[in-house]
Amino acid sequence: MTRWAQRSVLVALVVSATTASAQIPQSELRSGYADLGRDTKAMQDDDTTNPGMLWALDGEALWKTKAGNAERSCADCHGDAKQTMKGVSARYPAFEGTLGRPINLDQRINLCRAQQQQARPFSYESKELLALSTYIGLQSRGEKLNPPSDPRMQPSLNAGKELFSRRVGQLNLSCAQCHDDNWGKKLAGNTVPQGHPNGYPLYRLEWQSLGSLQRRLRNCMIGMRAEPYEYGSTEYVDLEVYLTSRGRGLPVETPAVRP
Repeated sequence: MTRWAQRSVLVALVVSATTASAQIPQSELRSGYADLGRDTKAMQDDDTTNPGMLWALDGEALWKTKAGNAERSCADCHGDAKQTMKGVSARYPAFEGTLGRPINLDQRINLCRAQQQQARPFSYESKELLALSTYIGLQSRGEKLNPPSDPRMQPSLNAGKELFSRRVGQLNLSCAQCHDDNWGKKLAGNTVPQGHPNGYPLYRLEWQSLGSLQRRLRNCMIGMRAEPYEYGSTEYVDLEVYLTSRGRGLPVETPAVRP
């Protein structure tokens, strides 16, 4: 499909979308895995062919590597990740009291590096940060998304919901118009997913690489011809808070594979 044809499909979505989006009922929630082709499902299901497992292996090595002025590893504090990290990624983002705001898993890793290891935080989307977040996320595979019921998260949840429903960019689209109102329909030959975060970090065939949920959110904003936020911004974390709440109950698939 040509770029102009894709743009026409997006414009058609704008026209057909309802003014007020309706959130997907819990009984109709479905992971993006359900919309994959047979070969892509097979790639995700087999750890020997899932490219994301390469990052997980690097993350396992980093977990045991001493770093920083403190000469401490993640394992020195947390022990065996297969035991202590089970279910952790399913509960993030979470409220961090010392900062007075919610943080995502990447930010928690960097906070531990700075405070406990006395090491320089990793850059967003760096190989090291993706590797550690993938390895930690892998320990929760099969666990259900279970965001904390913490009243301190409510302002962030409300802000994320508002951002999800806000029209932005030259195409005047919102996240909700695609992922609440038009999921299951076709766009450029692909099925529009419900847009849940249960597979991140994940390997995208389009990227030929692994990336975070914030990378995907940036891609969507660029596709809507909107100015993306900076990695680690409050806006992206708010969106993550809302998306995790919206997908509550779906199984963690990290590292998932998507088109």
